[in-house]
Amino acid sequence: MIADHTMPPAELPGCDLDVAKMPGHWLLARLGKRVLRPGGLGLTRALLHGLVIGAADDVVEFAPGLGVTARMILERGPRRYVGVERDAQAAAWTSRQLPAKGHIAVVVGTADQTTLPAGFASVVIGEAMLSMQTQEQKRRIAAEAFRLLRPGGRYGIHELAVTPDDMPFGQRQEIDRALSGAIHVGARPLSGDGWRGLLESVGFEIEAVEFAPMHLLRPRRLVQDEGLIGALRLARNLLRDRAARRRVLGMRRVFEQHRANLAAIRVIARKP
Repeated sequence: MIADHTMPPAELPGCDLDVAKMPGHWLLARLGKRVLRPGGLGLTRALLHGLVIGAADDVVEFAPGLGVTARMILERGPRRYVGVERDAQAAAWTSRQLPAKGHIAVVVGTADQTTLPAGFASVVIGEAMLSMQTQEQKRRIAAEAFRLLRPGGRYGIHELAVTPDDMPFGQRQEIDRALSGAIHVGARPLSGDGWRGLLESVGFEIEAVEFAPMHLLRPRRLVQDEGLIGALRLARNLLRDRAARRRVLGMRRVFEQHRANLAAIRVIARKP
């Protein structure tokens, strides 16, 4: 299941920001979009399947956002789930979307310094959050995931990727600038080799890599991720809000302009 599309926009994080300045993911959420991952629900499902989460697992999720993946994780019955969200309003919102049970919590903290003890988790997962960090911050977050995991623990990421691996530096900078300008958040996706190298640099061993099309705002993906009713609701909200429609169409233009060089990627790595 995906999140409740009837949640009042005023309760969403970032609702007090002007549409022209609002980060793209919160703008889409305000309009009714609940799946905000580059590879959609399909790649998230593949990621969770590859992580093989079960009753013996203690799971930490970085930046759970609207709680869509959190609920999918909880359906697999882990022993414990902790979401780490840096924004207090977002953490409170996500907490309200999850069952009020003692083994489920969303805490305020940063993914590079969670304050959770070393060896706390058997699974760490993060989606669509490393791509917005600098290279050094990416490394710190990956290192924190490594610290949190017990030996044999799994780290799964679902992120934006640029292709091909040997893309010229100037072209990559152009894509970063275009994405950042459209979504109003710094975007610094890596290539497939870059993502693998990042995780290996902090000690992980790569177990699986999979790419998927980055079709976040294409009609077919919208229906796949949101359902027909949800996609129609999003379209209705766009028609009613000219400023939001201008922003979303601008994001879609950038995605389409660079579609040959953008993809979604999932990587599963293990701590030796």
